[in-house]
Amino acid sequence: MSRAFVKDADDNAGDALPDIAVSEHPNYVTPSGLARLRERLDTVQARRDELKADEPELAQQGELAALERELRWLKTRVASAIEIDLTQQPRDRVAFGAGVTVDSDEEGEHSYRIVGEDEADAEHGLVSYVSPLARALIGARVGDEVTWQRPAGDLKVEIVAIDYGNDT
Repeated sequence: MSRAFVKDADDNAGDALPDIAVSEHPNYVTPSGLARLRERLDTVQARRDELKADEPELAQQGELAALERELRWLKTRVASAIEIDLTQQPRDRVAFGAGVTVDSDEEGEHSYRIVGEDEADAEHGLVSYVSPLARALIGARVGDEVTWQRPAGDLKVEIVAIDYGNDT
């Protein structure tokens, strides 16, 4: 059999993985979001350095390639971060970094915080500033009713509270 059709186990071990996609939106972050990105960068850098200190075994080369890829992404995101000073946000309307409590007849009361794309975690009520919910809320005041355009159907929600917390 020709060697041209045989794949050696370590042929691609040192190859770099394709880069993680970077959003085209400005990289706005809250102060705590930027701190978490920096912590993650330090953690990944330390693990990568630990692996490179020894000659990585074949099994570790895949992990090393993944760490290199994540490091490229993290360095890009930290370098492009635009930290928003939440003390300068308007207290009477929804803006980046706001905690917003909304109420609707269909779904009741829920609270969300508008954060950067890298901080978003819907399960914990953290929504990206480019999400449909955040776009509907930004600029609204307590008592305003806005329409949240969702795949499951539009939902009218009333803003019942705005809070910027202590994320400084």
